[in-house]
Amino acid sequence: MAIKYFLLVNIRGKTRLSQYYESIPFEERPAMESEIIRKCLSRTEIQCSFVEYKDYKVIYRKYATLFFIVAVDTTENELAILELIHNYVEILDSCFDNVIMFNLDKAHFILDEMVSNGDIVEISKQHILEFVNLLYKQE
Repeated sequence: MAIKYFLLVNIRGKTRLSQYYESIPFEERPAMESEIIRKCLSRTEIQCSFVEYKDYKVIYRKYATLFFIVAVDTTENELAILELIHNYVEILDSCFDNVIMFNLDKAHFILDEMVSNGDIVEISKQHILEFVNLLYKQE
């Protein structure tokens, strides 16, 4: 399992979306998320987007007022995860005008189409958008 969890956080440090692919006790998640978010938010733009945390790596990227944070195994390719984040952002931009907070179920669904059980399963923006549009067109 490469990806341990995926977080979407605003610049105030509030978690907007979280998806866990590794079993982490629910009671431990807030403290862990808080520590990771503080580490990411405190870094400057000239610092790299990779942080070592416990026995894994945290890769993050800031887009506008949101931080996309992904925790992975130490053997995972950081640039591939940055590409995954960028691809996810492009798909979200295609699906939402500017506010994704009102459609978190759709944002979760898109992430689920891209990552399954901690493994990247689909990266094609076109395939994901076709499926999302088909599903949400029926509503």
